[in-house]
Amino acid sequence: MIPFPVTQKKAEQLQARMEACGLRETDIDESFIASGGPGGQKVNKTATCACLTHRPTGLSVKIQKSRSQAMNRFLARRRLCELLEERTLGPNSPRNQDQSRIRKQKDRRRRRRKKAPGPTE
Repeated sequence: MIPFPVTQKKAEQLQARMEACGLRETDIDESFIASGGPGGQKVNKTATCACLTHRPTGLSVKIQKSRSQAMNRFLARRRLCELLEERTLGPNSPRNQDQSRIRKQKDRRRRRRKKAPGPTE
């Protein structure tokens, strides 16, 4: 298991999620490139952006959210799991279900706003 800068519980959850998706470390090509954007000279000098490619499916992920290479490796693997779940489960994937739930909440709020009486003069 690769050491990530997260709690042991989160690392184990990622490992379990990768196994559930059928994602193995041997199927992943990993490379690192220099990040850009905020972070100053540190990100310009070091290769912190993690690029993962899943060979069997051809899915590719590029993450540079953190200045830490190890954290970007963790986030890239998590995103790759999300993409594989979306591909296999379709609308039943956890991410799609969350988006659907949020969309319903926004619709309810929008309807309530339309029904609410306006300010009286």
